[in-house]
Amino acid sequence: MSAIKQPFVHITDDIMADLPISTAAVLRVTEAAIRGRDAGTVWAAPKATIFPPDGRYLMAALAGQNDPPYLVTKTVVLNPANPGKGLPQIDGVISLVDAETGHPKAILDAGWITGIRTAGASAAAARHMARKDAASIGFIGAGVQAHWHLRLFSDMFPIKHIRTFSRGRAKQEALCAEAEKRGISGEICSSAEAAISDVDMIVTSITVDYSPEFRPFLDAGCLKPGAFAAVTDLGVPWIKDRLVALDRVIIDDLEQEAAMEKKLAPQDVVQGDLTGVVCGRVSGREQEQERTAFIFRGVPLGDLALSVLVYEKYREARG
Repeated sequence: MSAIKQPFVHITDDIMADLPISTAAVLRVTEAAIRGRDAGTVWAAPKATIFPPDGRYLMAALAGQNDPPYLVTKTVVLNPANPGKGLPQIDGVISLVDAETGHPKAILDAGWITGIRTAGASAAAARHMARKDAASIGFIGAGVQAHWHLRLFSDMFPIKHIRTFSRGRAKQEALCAEAEKRGISGEICSSAEAAISDVDMIVTSITVDYSPEFRPFLDAGCLKPGAFAAVTDLGVPWIKDRLVALDRVIIDDLEQEAAMEKKLAPQDVVQGDLTGVVCGRVSGREQEQERTAFIFRGVPLGDLALSVLVYEKYREARG
């Protein structure tokens, strides 16, 4: 007699937003996936990427684990033209299957998971790389990732003040309003330098732009001693030859980076990856006054970890 297959489900972004998923849970599953890969019980392939000449970024990611046995595939499109059409800049889909049988378990919208898993990677890095007394954040970009980072970082650190710099004032006002709901004061800055030069943490999440007209505008030398930067936008806004001003640069995955055409940072400034930091082989911070940065493109481990967490929370909620 054949085994009874569980029903296939579609978990939308709206459903995910209502699930009881805490910052502590995000950190737990993110770091567990990293340690699992190091132990050989979790696997991830380097991202497959395509860069059409019109500025889009097409990406596919694959990761799997043994316990419980799940395999996740994510395909997304980043299109800078989407917001002008009233659409999210990044959208796509995630498939979750049984890693032993191949039986499909769920299709998940990719927007919510991409947002939280990106901030989750930053949070895992920040646990090891940021000062424990960090009390201020400067945001370059005030979109979805700024809101996710505000949520996770304000749960982890004694944040009292944020600064923002972005092209859209309405988004900056919305981010400041969200901060104020958390008892954090907000300030809109007139320049990028003002937003990053005197804060304890920096989050950059601008629209990725590889057009010939774009010019990087962030100077790492402006960061104050002891600052930590979470760079979610492939390092695009940072002036590459000024990254030498940082005392410690960590990326998300050395193996994946070796396969990428467009590098996150000059190789001679990179000290290691997040797996090395989480597993204790690489130091995230040695001195209080060090300027540190986590520059990343995202690895499939985060998509796996958060997709499994969402799926299991969804099943719990449905009894």
